[in-house]
Amino acid sequence: MTTTLGERSPLTPWAGVPSELSDIFRPHLDALAEEMIEEILAGIPEYSRPQDEEYARLVRLAVEGALRQFVDLIMDPESSWEPVTAVYREIGWAEAREGRDLDILQTSLRLGARVAWRRLAAESERYNISRRTLASIAEAIFAFLDEIARAATEGYTKAREQEAGELEHRRRRLLDLLLAEPPAAPQAVAGLARLAQWQVPRTVAAAVLYERRRHPFSHPSLPPDVLADVNRREPCLLVPDPEGPGRRRLLEPVLHDWVAALGPTVRVEEAATSLRWAREALPLARRGILPSDGLIRCADHMPALVMFKDEELVRTVAELRLAPLKAVRPRHRERLMRTLLACLQNGFNATEVANRLHVHPQTVRYRLHQLEELFGGRLHAPERRLEMEMVLTVWLTAPEASPSSD
Repeated sequence: MTTTLGERSPLTPWAGVPSELSDIFRPHLDALAEEMIEEILAGIPEYSRPQDEEYARLVRLAVEGALRQFVDLIMDPESSWEPVTAVYREIGWAEAREGRDLDILQTSLRLGARVAWRRLAAESERYNISRRTLASIAEAIFAFLDEIARAATEGYTKAREQEAGELEHRRRRLLDLLLAEPPAAPQAVAGLARLAQWQVPRTVAAAVLYERRRHPFSHPSLPPDVLADVNRREPCLLVPDPEGPGRRRLLEPVLHDWVAALGPTVRVEEAATSLRWAREALPLARRGILPSDGLIRCADHMPALVMFKDEELVRTVAELRLAPLKAVRPRHRERLMRTLLACLQNGFNATEVANRLHVHPQTVRYRLHQLEELFGGRLHAPERRLEMEMVLTVWLTAPEASPSSD
């Protein structure tokens, strides 16, 4: 003769489940585990690996461990969770390493719970389990699923974080390798690029950065194919296929908190050359010589970069070539300088120079006459024009390069 099982005070999900059920359930755990494993493998093809004994062992360990833990909690709600949570943390870790998302694992947990509930419902009349007790068991099953899912998520998250850290470390190593001088062997680049999940492009451009505002620190959200290290002493990037359509539009918005100089486009093995030019451009931008309101492309400022490559030489030449201007008052000297530069850039066409300087053409002719008196025939010497234009450009852009006055 069977009797209705007693019930405990529902202080926890398991507190409402009679402890006597643990003795009833234990003899059936092996058969139930087999049924659950069979349904999980049939319902989730990714888990069906007949040739992988270790994986099969892990699946069995997870199912059997969960069933034993659940029954232990019925007998003693205070029993330790660690054995089963350790297994499910390992499962979550394995799921991340396999490249699957957690939805598949969640599906497997629901499949297993459905089998267990179906078996329990079928046996409830045989063991005279009341509706109220069945409700308590259902509540306990849901709570149990939540706990083991949480453990799996912990393992999954930890694996993903570690994986992301490893990948980031490899990408930083790859960036160092590509920017090294002399260039690394192509085989070394290809091997590390494969580990860093980075496809080696045909061309690259290096960029160096300077943060506009120091606080708070802003890490740019760069396209995934851009190699970056903004935590080094000299933050830098390596941009693949920089001439590709829309590449500039992708980079500029995410670098708005940075002064960014992008070197010329080069072959991958010449990345260090691109970096050298970017390093030349960034200080000029910080001094205000190059515009820094957007991405600075070295290819758009090559004359300035070449002229400022050796400012000491420019100052020496300026002292020599612009010596006639020493006798002119500083304020008028600058007007003559700007007029002469505009004349050199516009073929000494007074009308075009006047339009550029926003003055009357007669004013240009008057200043040009003064310059001819100061410089004589040297003013129009073809072999001097490029040199004079370079010296004037640097002097007007960087007054510290000005020739000294008496």
